[in-house]
Amino acid sequence: MQPLSAQQEISSGPGRRLTAPAIAAAVLAFGLVVGAVTLWAHYGTAVFFEMIAAGFSACF
Repeated sequence: MQPLSAQQEISSGPGRRLTAPAIAAAVLAFGLVVGAVTLWAHYGTAVFFEMIAAGFSACF
């Protein structure tokens, strides 16, 4: 293993930019989380979990 030179340590890779699909996915994920929390707060945990269980049973 060879040590890195000072030039190699300082240089960085290309900058990361957020793309439109990444932003759209983040907004969608945030919306789903907010929706779940809203349902939980409105209907309470028992009804919320019953709705989730009904959704799973409908899929299987």
